[in-house]
Amino acid sequence: QVQLVESGGGLVQPGGSLRLSCTLSGTISSFYAVGWYRRAPGQERELVAAFTSRGRTNYADAVKGRFTISRLHANNTVYLQMNSPKPEDTAVYYCNADKVLDPSGLHDYWGQGTQVTVSS
Repeated sequence: QVQLVESGGGLVQPGGSLRLSCTLSGTISSFYAVGWYRRAPGQERELVAAFTSRGRTNYADAVKGRFTISRLHANNTVYLQMNSPKPEDTAVYYCNADKVLDPSGLHDYWGQGTQVTVSS
C-alpha cells in the first residue's frame, strides 16, 4: 500500500513563503506523475504543479514564476515551494501520485490534504 503524507501547511502572509512536503512510502515500481493539486472553497480541485517520471514539469498559469515543485530522491519526498503567495492561493493542497504501479496493481493515490491560508 502506497501512502502520501503531506506537511507544511499553515498561515502565511501575502508575499511571504511556505514549503509543502509530501513523503511517499510503500513499494513503487513506476509512476506516471507526482504533483500537487488544490481545492479552494466552492471550487473544483485543480492542478498546481506536477512532474512526470520522464522529468517534464507542468505548472498552472496562476502559479508560474512563484511556485516550484521539486523532488528529493533520497527520502522520496516531493516539495512545493510557494513564494510570494497571494490570498487567492488559499486552499487545501493535496499531493497526488498518478498511475502508480505497486504490488497491488495500478492506482492513483492522494494525500490527506493540508490547509494553506494566505492572509495578513
